[in-house]
Amino acid sequence: MKRIVILIPLLAATLLFGCARTSAPDSSAPEFLTGADLSSLPQLEDHHAVFSDDQGTADAMTILHRHGFNSVRLKIWHTPEQPYNDLAGVAAMAKRADALGMHFLLDFHYSDWWADPQKQYKPAAWDSLDFAKLVDSVYAYTRAVVSTLDGQGTPPDMVQTGNEIRPGMLWPDGRVDGDYDTAEQWDNLAELLAAARKGVYDGLSNPDATRLMIHFDNGGNNAICRKFYDSLAVRETEFDVIGLSFYPKWHGRLDSLEANLADLTQRYNKDVIVVEAAYPFTMGWNDDQGNIWGMPEDLHEGYEPTIAGQAAYFAGLRRIVESVPNHRGIGLYYWEPALTSADAYNSPWENACLFDFDGVALPAMDAFAGRWTPENQRITSEAD
Repeated sequence: MKRIVILIPLLAATLLFGCARTSAPDSSAPEFLTGADLSSLPQLEDHHAVFSDDQGTADAMTILHRHGFNSVRLKIWHTPEQPYNDLAGVAAMAKRADALGMHFLLDFHYSDWWADPQKQYKPAAWDSLDFAKLVDSVYAYTRAVVSTLDGQGTPPDMVQTGNEIRPGMLWPDGRVDGDYDTAEQWDNLAELLAAARKGVYDGLSNPDATRLMIHFDNGGNNAICRKFYDSLAVRETEFDVIGLSFYPKWHGRLDSLEANLADLTQRYNKDVIVVEAAYPFTMGWNDDQGNIWGMPEDLHEGYEPTIAGQAAYFAGLRRIVESVPNHRGIGLYYWEPALTSADAYNSPWENACLFDFDGVALPAMDAFAGRWTPENQRITSEAD
Protein backbone atom coordinates (compact mmCIF):
# COMPACT_ATOMS: atom_id res chain seq x y z
CA MET A 1 0.00 0.00 0.00
CA LYS A 2 1.33 3.42 -0.95
CA ARG A 3 1.34 6.06 1.76
CA ILE A 4 -0.55 9.31 1.19
CA VAL A 5 1.89 12.15 0.74
CA ILE A 6 0.93 15.55 2.09
CA LEU A 7 2.76 18.84 2.26
CA ILE A 8 4.35 19.10 5.69
CA PRO A 9 4.97 22.38 7.50
CA LEU A 10 8.27 23.44 8.98
CA LEU A 11 7.55 22.00 12.44
CA ALA A 12 6.58 18.60 11.06
CA ALA A 13 9.69 18.43 8.91
CA THR A 14 11.86 19.26 11.90
CA LEU A 15 10.13 16.68 14.07
CA LEU A 16 10.37 13.93 11.47
CA PHE A 17 14.04 14.40 10.80
CA GLY A 18 14.68 15.12 14.46
CA CYS A 19 13.51 11.59 15.33
CA ALA A 20 16.05 10.01 12.99
CA ARG A 21 19.42 8.64 14.01
CA THR A 22 21.55 11.62 15.00
CA SER A 23 24.87 10.04 15.84
CA ALA A 24 27.64 12.45 16.67
CA PRO A 25 30.85 12.12 14.70
CA ASP A 26 33.66 10.13 16.22
CA SER A 27 35.34 12.14 18.95
CA SER A 28 38.54 12.10 16.91
CA ALA A 29 36.84 13.82 13.93
CA PRO A 30 37.83 17.45 13.25
CA GLU A 31 35.48 20.10 14.57
CA PHE A 32 35.32 21.68 11.10
CA LEU A 33 35.97 19.53 8.04
CA THR A 34 38.23 21.13 5.45
CA GLY A 35 38.14 18.64 2.64
CA ALA A 36 39.31 17.87 -0.87
CA ASP A 37 37.84 15.47 -3.40
CA LEU A 38 40.97 13.73 -4.67
CA SER A 39 39.29 10.98 -6.67
CA SER A 40 41.30 11.77 -9.83
CA LEU A 41 44.68 11.96 -8.11
CA PRO A 42 45.81 8.38 -8.91
CA GLN A 43 45.14 8.94 -12.62
CA LEU A 44 47.01 12.25 -12.55
CA GLU A 45 49.94 10.60 -10.82
CA ASP A 46 49.98 7.91 -13.51
CA HIS A 47 50.38 10.80 -15.97
CA HIS A 48 53.35 12.15 -14.00
CA ALA A 49 51.65 15.18 -12.47
CA VAL A 50 54.02 17.02 -10.11
CA PHE A 51 52.93 19.17 -7.15
CA SER A 52 54.83 21.52 -4.85
CA ASP A 53 54.56 24.31 -2.31
CA ASP A 54 57.03 26.49 -0.44
CA GLN A 55 58.33 23.40 1.35
CA GLY A 56 59.17 21.60 -1.87
CA THR A 57 57.77 18.81 -4.05
CA ALA A 58 55.35 16.30 -2.53
CA ASP A 59 52.21 14.43 -3.43
CA ALA A 60 49.09 16.59 -3.60
CA MET A 61 47.39 14.97 -0.61
CA THR A 62 50.38 15.69 1.62
CA ILE A 63 50.57 19.31 0.44
CA LEU A 64 46.89 19.88 1.09
CA HIS A 65 47.21 18.30 4.52
CA ARG A 66 50.07 20.55 5.57
CA HIS A 67 48.04 23.56 4.45
CA GLY A 68 45.21 22.69 6.80
CA PHE A 69 43.06 20.14 4.94
CA ASN A 70 41.87 17.39 7.27
CA SER A 71 39.48 15.32 5.13
CA VAL A 72 39.58 13.45 1.82
CA ARG A 73 36.49 12.71 -0.28
CA LEU A 74 36.60 9.78 -2.69
CA LYS A 75 33.96 8.73 -5.20
CA ILE A 76 33.29 5.12 -6.08
CA TRP A 77 31.85 3.79 -9.33
CA HIS A 78 30.43 0.29 -9.58
CA THR A 79 32.25 -1.07 -12.67
CA PRO A 80 34.22 1.73 -14.36
CA GLU A 81 35.78 1.20 -17.78
CA GLN A 82 39.19 2.36 -16.58
CA PRO A 83 40.94 1.14 -13.42
CA TYR A 84 40.10 4.26 -11.41
CA ASN A 85 37.36 5.04 -8.88
CA ASP A 86 36.76 1.35 -8.24
CA LEU A 87 36.90 -0.37 -4.86
CA ALA A 88 40.57 -1.28 -5.12
CA GLY A 89 41.52 2.28 -5.98
CA VAL A 90 39.37 3.80 -3.25
CA ALA A 91 40.81 1.37 -0.70
CA ALA A 92 44.37 2.35 -1.66
CA MET A 93 43.57 6.08 -1.41
CA ALA A 94 41.82 5.55 1.92
CA LYS A 95 45.05 4.06 3.28
CA ARG A 96 46.98 7.12 2.12
CA ALA A 97 44.51 9.43 3.85
CA ASP A 98 44.61 7.33 7.00
CA ALA A 99 48.42 7.47 7.08
CA LEU A 100 48.12 11.27 7.30
CA GLY A 101 45.45 11.04 9.99
CA MET A 102 42.78 12.49 7.69
CA HIS A 103 39.02 12.09 7.92
CA PHE A 104 37.50 10.01 5.06
CA LEU A 105 34.24 10.80 3.21
CA LEU A 106 33.06 8.07 0.82
CA ASP A 107 30.88 9.16 -2.13
CA PHE A 108 28.72 6.42 -3.72
CA HIS A 109 27.67 7.32 -7.26
CA TYR A 110 25.68 4.09 -7.78
CA SER A 111 26.70 4.13 -11.41
CA ASP A 112 29.52 2.93 -13.65
CA TRP A 113 30.32 6.57 -14.47
CA TRP A 114 29.42 10.09 -13.37
CA ALA A 115 26.13 10.48 -11.50
CA ASP A 116 24.88 14.07 -11.27
CA PRO A 117 21.70 16.10 -11.96
CA GLN A 118 21.97 15.44 -15.70
CA LYS A 119 22.42 11.66 -15.41
CA GLN A 120 21.84 9.03 -12.77
CA TYR A 121 22.28 5.84 -14.79
CA LYS A 122 22.31 2.59 -12.86
CA PRO A 123 25.27 0.20 -13.23
CA ALA A 124 25.05 -2.03 -16.30
CA ALA A 125 25.09 -5.08 -14.02
CA TRP A 126 21.76 -3.94 -12.54
CA ASP A 127 19.99 -2.94 -15.78
CA SER A 128 17.67 -5.94 -15.98
CA LEU A 129 16.77 -6.19 -12.29
CA ASP A 130 13.24 -5.65 -11.07
CA PHE A 131 12.80 -3.12 -8.29
CA ALA A 132 12.94 -5.56 -5.40
CA LYS A 133 16.19 -7.06 -6.67
CA LEU A 134 17.58 -3.57 -7.31
CA VAL A 135 16.93 -2.64 -3.68
CA ASP A 136 18.67 -5.84 -2.56
CA SER A 137 21.62 -5.09 -4.84
CA VAL A 138 22.01 -1.57 -3.46
CA TYR A 139 22.10 -3.00 0.04
CA ALA A 140 24.51 -5.84 -0.75
CA TYR A 141 26.89 -3.69 -2.80
CA THR A 142 26.96 -0.87 -0.25
CA ARG A 143 27.58 -3.30 2.57
CA ALA A 144 30.36 -5.09 0.66
CA VAL A 145 32.20 -1.85 -0.14
CA VAL A 146 31.98 -0.48 3.37
CA SER A 147 32.87 -3.83 4.91
CA THR A 148 36.00 -4.06 2.74
CA LEU A 149 37.11 -0.60 3.82
CA ASP A 150 36.31 -1.36 7.44
CA GLY A 151 38.21 -4.63 7.22
CA GLN A 152 41.42 -2.94 6.11
CA GLY A 153 41.22 -0.51 9.01
CA THR A 154 39.94 2.52 7.06
CA PRO A 155 36.19 2.70 7.67
CA PRO A 156 34.66 5.84 6.18
CA ASP A 157 33.96 8.52 8.76
CA MET A 158 31.11 9.78 6.60
CA VAL A 159 29.23 8.28 3.65
CA GLN A 160 27.05 9.96 1.05
CA THR A 161 24.56 7.55 -0.50
CA GLY A 162 24.26 9.06 -3.96
CA ASN A 163 25.86 12.03 -5.66
CA GLU A 164 23.87 15.22 -6.34
CA ILE A 165 20.58 13.31 -6.32
CA ARG A 166 18.17 16.20 -6.96
CA PRO A 167 16.59 14.17 -9.82
CA GLY A 168 16.77 10.95 -7.81
CA MET A 169 19.12 8.04 -8.47
CA LEU A 170 19.32 4.73 -10.30
CA TRP A 171 17.12 5.88 -13.16
CA PRO A 172 14.37 5.18 -13.96
CA ASP A 173 13.47 3.29 -10.78
CA GLY A 174 14.45 6.04 -8.36
CA ARG A 175 13.96 9.04 -10.64
CA VAL A 176 11.90 11.93 -9.20
CA ASP A 177 12.20 14.85 -11.64
CA GLY A 178 9.91 15.98 -14.46
CA ASP A 179 7.25 13.39 -15.30
CA TYR A 180 8.76 11.14 -12.62
CA ASP A 181 7.86 13.59 -9.83
CA THR A 182 5.16 11.32 -8.40
CA ALA A 183 4.43 9.89 -4.96
CA GLU A 184 5.29 6.39 -6.18
CA GLN A 185 8.69 7.46 -7.51
CA TRP A 186 9.53 9.33 -4.30
CA ASP A 187 8.59 6.19 -2.37
CA ASN A 188 11.01 4.25 -4.57
CA LEU A 189 13.81 6.73 -3.93
CA ALA A 190 13.20 6.57 -0.19
CA GLU A 191 13.35 2.77 -0.29
CA LEU A 192 16.62 2.82 -2.23
CA LEU A 193 18.14 5.29 0.23
CA ALA A 194 16.98 3.14 3.15
CA ALA A 195 18.67 0.10 1.58
CA ALA A 196 21.88 2.08 1.09
CA ARG A 197 21.75 3.33 4.68
CA LYS A 198 21.29 -0.19 6.04
CA GLY A 199 24.16 -1.40 3.85
CA VAL A 200 26.46 1.28 5.26
CA TYR A 201 25.76 0.48 8.88
CA ASP A 202 25.68 -3.30 8.46
CA GLY A 203 29.11 -3.09 6.85
CA LEU A 204 30.73 -1.30 9.79
CA SER A 205 32.16 -2.78 12.94
CA ASN A 206 31.42 0.51 14.74
CA PRO A 207 28.46 2.13 12.98
CA ASP A 208 28.07 4.85 15.61
CA ALA A 209 31.34 6.43 14.44
CA THR A 210 30.11 7.05 10.87
CA ARG A 211 27.65 9.70 9.74
CA LEU A 212 25.39 9.60 6.69
CA MET A 213 25.01 12.44 4.17
CA ILE A 214 22.38 13.03 1.49
CA HIS A 215 23.81 15.24 -1.24
CA PHE A 216 21.86 17.86 -3.23
CA ASP A 217 23.42 19.95 -5.96
CA ASN A 218 21.91 23.45 -5.90
CA GLY A 219 23.10 25.07 -2.69
CA GLY A 220 21.80 28.50 -3.68
CA ASN A 221 18.15 27.61 -4.30
CA ASN A 222 16.14 27.31 -1.11
CA ALA A 223 12.84 26.45 -2.78
CA ILE A 224 14.05 23.35 -4.57
CA CYS A 225 16.14 22.28 -1.58
CA ARG A 226 13.02 22.44 0.58
CA LYS A 227 10.97 20.45 -1.92
CA PHE A 228 13.60 17.72 -2.00
CA TYR A 229 14.25 17.42 1.73
CA ASP A 230 10.55 17.83 2.59
CA SER A 231 9.82 14.88 0.29
CA LEU A 232 12.38 12.79 2.20
CA ALA A 233 11.13 14.02 5.58
CA VAL A 234 7.55 12.91 5.01
CA ARG A 235 8.95 9.44 4.20
CA GLU A 236 11.02 9.47 7.39
CA THR A 237 14.29 9.04 5.50
CA GLU A 238 17.07 8.85 8.08
CA PHE A 239 20.42 10.58 7.65
CA ASP A 240 22.67 12.92 9.59
CA VAL A 241 24.08 15.63 7.32
CA ILE A 242 22.80 17.76 4.44
CA GLY A 243 25.44 17.99 1.72
CA LEU A 244 25.23 20.76 -0.88
CA SER A 245 27.19 21.68 -3.97
CA PHE A 246 27.75 25.37 -4.62
CA TYR A 247 29.35 26.77 -7.76
CA PRO A 248 28.42 30.34 -8.78
CA LYS A 249 28.56 29.20 -12.41
CA TRP A 250 25.44 27.11 -11.83
CA HIS A 251 24.06 27.93 -8.38
CA GLY A 252 23.92 31.70 -7.95
CA ARG A 253 25.31 34.10 -5.39
CA LEU A 254 26.95 33.64 -2.03
CA ASP A 255 24.18 35.54 -0.25
CA SER A 256 21.65 33.00 -1.55
CA LEU A 257 23.82 30.18 -0.24
CA GLU A 258 24.11 31.89 3.14
CA ALA A 259 20.35 32.26 3.51
CA ASN A 260 19.74 28.69 2.37
CA LEU A 261 22.22 27.18 4.85
CA ALA A 262 20.60 29.04 7.73
CA ASP A 263 17.12 27.93 6.71
CA LEU A 264 17.89 24.26 6.04
CA THR A 265 19.77 23.65 9.27
CA GLN A 266 16.93 25.13 11.32
CA ARG A 267 14.12 23.60 9.27
CA TYR A 268 15.46 20.03 9.37
CA ASN A 269 17.58 20.06 12.53
CA LYS A 270 20.63 18.89 10.55
CA ASP A 271 24.27 19.85 10.17
CA VAL A 272 25.26 21.03 6.71
CA ILE A 273 28.40 20.75 4.60
CA VAL A 274 29.18 22.51 1.33
CA VAL A 275 30.63 19.35 -0.10
CA GLU A 276 31.58 20.68 -3.54
CA ALA A 277 33.05 24.09 -4.36
CA ALA A 278 35.56 25.57 -6.80
CA TYR A 279 36.55 28.87 -8.42
CA PRO A 280 39.05 29.81 -11.17
CA PHE A 281 42.37 31.61 -10.68
CA THR A 282 42.64 32.42 -14.40
CA MET A 283 40.64 32.16 -17.60
CA GLY A 284 43.69 30.87 -19.48
CA TRP A 285 44.50 27.39 -20.78
CA ASN A 286 47.45 25.06 -20.36
CA ASP A 287 46.39 22.30 -22.76
CA ASP A 288 44.30 21.74 -25.88
CA GLN A 289 40.99 21.24 -24.11
CA GLY A 290 38.55 24.02 -23.35
CA ASN A 291 37.82 24.72 -19.70
CA ILE A 292 34.51 24.41 -17.87
CA TRP A 293 35.20 27.81 -16.28
CA GLY A 294 35.69 29.85 -19.43
CA MET A 295 33.13 32.64 -19.74
CA PRO A 296 32.59 35.91 -17.83
CA GLU A 297 29.11 34.77 -16.83
CA ASP A 298 30.65 31.82 -14.98
CA LEU A 299 32.05 34.19 -12.36
CA HIS A 300 30.67 35.65 -9.16
CA GLU A 301 30.32 39.44 -9.11
CA GLY A 302 33.18 41.00 -7.16
CA TYR A 303 35.65 38.12 -7.54
CA GLU A 304 37.99 38.31 -10.49
CA PRO A 305 39.47 35.13 -12.02
CA THR A 306 42.92 35.87 -10.62
CA ILE A 307 45.10 34.38 -7.93
CA ALA A 308 43.98 37.08 -5.49
CA GLY A 309 40.35 36.86 -6.60
CA GLN A 310 40.23 33.09 -6.10
CA ALA A 311 41.70 33.41 -2.61
CA ALA A 312 39.26 36.17 -1.66
CA TYR A 313 36.31 34.13 -2.92
CA PHE A 314 37.21 31.18 -0.70
CA ALA A 315 37.91 33.35 2.31
CA GLY A 316 34.34 34.65 1.92
CA LEU A 317 32.82 31.24 1.27
CA ARG A 318 34.44 29.73 4.34
CA ARG A 319 33.21 32.59 6.53
CA ILE A 320 29.65 31.86 5.36
CA VAL A 321 29.83 28.16 6.22
CA GLU A 322 31.49 28.81 9.58
CA SER A 323 28.85 31.40 10.48
CA VAL A 324 25.81 29.13 9.99
CA PRO A 325 23.66 29.59 13.12
CA ASN A 326 24.22 27.23 16.06
CA HIS A 327 27.52 26.03 14.57
CA ARG A 328 25.65 23.71 12.19
CA GLY A 329 27.94 24.47 9.25
CA ILE A 330 30.51 21.74 9.83
CA GLY A 331 32.54 21.50 6.64
CA LEU A 332 33.69 22.75 3.26
CA TYR A 333 35.13 20.59 0.46
CA TYR A 334 36.97 21.57 -2.72
CA TRP A 335 36.04 19.52 -5.75
CA GLU A 336 39.23 18.17 -7.35
CA PRO A 337 41.78 20.83 -6.32
CA ALA A 338 44.57 18.86 -8.04
CA LEU A 339 42.83 18.17 -11.38
CA THR A 340 45.54 19.86 -13.40
CA SER A 341 46.69 18.99 -16.91
CA ALA A 342 49.62 16.58 -17.09
CA ASP A 343 51.57 14.50 -19.60
CA ALA A 344 49.04 13.26 -22.17
CA TYR A 345 46.23 14.29 -19.84
CA ASN A 346 44.02 17.26 -20.70
CA SER A 347 41.90 18.69 -17.92
CA PRO A 348 38.85 20.93 -18.37
CA TRP A 349 39.27 21.91 -14.71
CA GLU A 350 42.89 23.07 -14.85
CA ASN A 351 42.13 26.77 -14.28
CA ALA A 352 39.96 26.09 -11.23
CA CYS A 353 42.39 24.08 -9.11
CA LEU A 354 44.31 24.96 -5.97
CA PHE A 355 47.56 24.36 -7.88
CA ASP A 356 48.68 26.54 -10.78
CA PHE A 357 49.67 25.30 -14.24
CA ASP A 358 53.10 24.32 -12.89
CA GLY A 359 51.58 22.35 -10.01
CA VAL A 360 52.51 24.97 -7.39
CA ALA A 361 50.12 25.51 -4.48
CA LEU A 362 48.09 28.71 -4.75
CA PRO A 363 47.22 31.13 -1.92
CA ALA A 364 43.58 30.02 -2.23
CA MET A 365 44.63 26.75 -0.63
CA ASP A 366 45.23 28.61 2.63
CA ALA A 367 42.11 30.73 2.17
CA PHE A 368 40.00 27.59 1.79
CA ALA A 369 41.48 26.23 5.01
CA GLY A 370 40.79 29.44 6.92
CA ARG A 371 44.44 30.52 7.04
CA TRP A 372 44.45 33.41 4.58
CA THR A 373 43.80 37.14 4.75
CA PRO A 374 44.97 39.78 2.26
CA GLU A 375 47.24 41.15 4.97
CA ASN A 376 49.23 37.98 5.64
CA GLN A 377 49.73 36.74 2.09
CA ARG A 378 51.99 38.28 -0.50
CA ILE A 379 50.24 38.13 -3.87
CA THR A 380 51.98 40.18 -6.52
CA SER A 381 50.34 41.78 -9.50
CA GLU A 382 52.79 39.86 -11.68
CA ALA A 383 51.44 36.57 -10.32
CA ASP A 384 47.91 37.68 -11.15
